[in-house]
Amino acid sequence: MAFLVTGLTAYTEQNEQQLVSASLFEARTQQLILSEGNVLTGVKSSQTVNRMDTDVFFQDDSSCGFQSSGTTEFTQRTLTVGKIKVQETLCPKDLETVYLQKALPAGGNYDTIAFAAEYTGRKAGKIAEALETAIWTATGSGYGGTNGLLNKFKGIRQHIADAGTSVNANVTGFYGTGAPITGIDTMEKAQKAVLAVINALPASVKGKSDVRIFCGWDVYTLLIQKYVDLNLFHYNPGSTNNAADSEFLVPGTSYKVVPVHGLNGTNDIYAMRMSNVFLGTDIEGEESRFEMWYSQDDRNVKYSTSLKIGVQLAFPDEVVRFEA
Repeated sequence: MAFLVTGLTAYTEQNEQQLVSASLFEARTQQLILSEGNVLTGVKSSQTVNRMDTDVFFQDDSSCGFQSSGTTEFTQRTLTVGKIKVQETLCPKDLETVYLQKALPAGGNYDTIAFAAEYTGRKAGKIAEALETAIWTATGSGYGGTNGLLNKFKGIRQHIADAGTSVNANVTGFYGTGAPITGIDTMEKAQKAVLAVINALPASVKGKSDVRIFCGWDVYTLLIQKYVDLNLFHYNPGSTNNAADSEFLVPGTSYKVVPVHGLNGTNDIYAMRMSNVFLGTDIEGEESRFEMWYSQDDRNVKYSTSLKIGVQLAFPDEVVRFEA
């Protein structure tokens, strides 16, 4: 709600320019969906994801005539966006007793905030971080969730659970034999789980170039270490020098494993085509727009941003899940 300075000592000579920001992760999943072009804009509340499917029946063509066969079906799934706002009131006078006082202008009327650029940049990063988690694990308001970051719309995992038609890879036959894997906490389990997901891919999805296998960074780290231990370290676990862009081509396959922070700590792995995932918003990039102003009535600086966002799957039955 305001500046919290209890962790700072009373002012002594310090360099007020040296503010250290903790590492933030970006909404990678959102960026992947954007790159696929599956973005529905202008969504104020909900919009349908329209699907078409058709079948083929081969007929005998040894004689003349026309006989209609086959069915083309149109269906829909509804994408509902969450309506979200982030607002904060900042009192510049809270900075007068700590080292940040040096950044305040002379006098007692502070109509701007010190470090405005750093503040808004970090706030945008925090929003991206929260969205990455929500895109995967948000449960929606209908599930009684009290976590404000997760109850504004349904994430991918909730849509998969609601549909109930995805392929369960954590069963005998896909990973081998024995009891289902509980907790992906070893290198062997990570490798076994990913290979099970690949084995469980529906025939209609196998070999598609846009198939991605998603897991948390915790599972991804174990997976990479397993292949290093197998002396397969020559497989490059990243397409760039930026760790945030890391992905791993599973040796002997054409499938890429993509780590996302939104699945950290879940022990879940999901495989799907990127063309199967849709993101809805009112204005593309809305989460990076904000207002910041000085309020003369209470002498505070105020920050506000609003956005609408949601996700949906076109064909949940084409998704493979490994939930441990």
